[in-house]
Parts: sequence; structure tokens; C-alpha cells
Amino acid sequence: MKKVSFLATALMATWMLQSCGGGNTDSKHKDSVDSAKAMNKEMAPVDKESSDFAVKAADGSMLEVALGKLAQEKAVSQRVKNFGAMMERDHSKVDYDLKGIAANKGIALPDSVGTDFAKHIEDMRKKTGKEFDKSYMDMMESDHKDDIDMFEKAADKLSDPDLRTFASNTLPVLRAHRDSAKAIHEAVKK
Repeated sequence: MKKVSFLATALMATWMLQSCGGGNTDSKHKDSVDSAKAMNKEMAPVDKESSDFAVKAADGSMLEVALGKLAQEKAVSQRVKNFGAMMERDHSKVDYDLKGIAANKGIALPDSVGTDFAKHIEDMRKKTGKEFDKSYMDMMESDHKDDIDMFEKAADKLSDPDLRTFASNTLPVLRAHRDSAKAIHEAVKK
């Protein structure tokens, strides 16, 4: 038992040091997601599908929050700004709820977005005006379609009952986001 506790402490310390370390932004983002997955694989707090879902959901929520903040700053359309505020608010709550479940189960979550999502954020930072609005809403519509698919599968198939319930309870929010994103996207494309 002492060996397991020591191993868990050592892995957690290593993961935290990697997550907090400076250096290349891309490697930091990748390391955060990869470190969380590695910790979960080593510690096996829940089955792999459940822990992978938790990591992906956390990564996605952090993306939505970051882009929501960016939309509030850069968008031209007030509807896009309002949508960004909704993304920040709703996905911060999703992230908070997921962190609570993860903490209770010992699931490691990333502390920053993964490399792919960090690239999306950087690409969006370069856009301005109506180009930003169109790109952001296009991304939000597409992203929420993917999120809904992932959460539907999780709600149906995950073996962990708490994560399955979390996925099921989050689906109405994601569907409302997708519907709003679609309507706003149509309006800003004109």
C-alpha cells in the first residue's frame, strides 16, 4: 500500500510540475492533455473510456471558455458577443461540474487546452471584424455537433455512472448551444 501511495504521489508531482512548467506553448498544451491521460492510465481511477471522455470533455470546455472570452473582445456582432458570453458562462459551469466528479474519482484532467485546440485559439486571435464572427460561429456550430455526438455516446455507453449522468445532463445545454450557433452563423454569413 505504501508503494502505491508513493507512486501516486510521485506521478502527481511529476504531472503538476509538467503542467506548471514554462517552455514551448505547444508542448505545454500537449503535455497537459497527454499527462492527464498518462496519469489516468497508470492510476486507472475508472475505465479507460470513462477517463478519456473526462479528459476530452475538459479539453473541449476549456476551448469553449477561451474562445467565448475572445468572442466578447473581438466580435463585431452583438449576437456573437452574447453567444461568447454564454459559452464562457455555461462551459465554465460544465468544467466546474466535471472537475468535481474527477476529483471524487481521482481522474486527472488537463489544466490547459491541448495542442490542436491551442492552434484554433491562436488562429482565431488573428482574425478581425466580420471574418472573426463568421469563423467563430462556423467553428461553434461544427464543434457543438461533434460535442453532442461524443456526449450522446458517453451517456449511452460509459461504464462509470457518474460520468454517464454528467454526459446526459450536459446534452441539453450542448444542443441549445448548437441551435443558437446555427442561427447566429446563418445571420452573420449574410
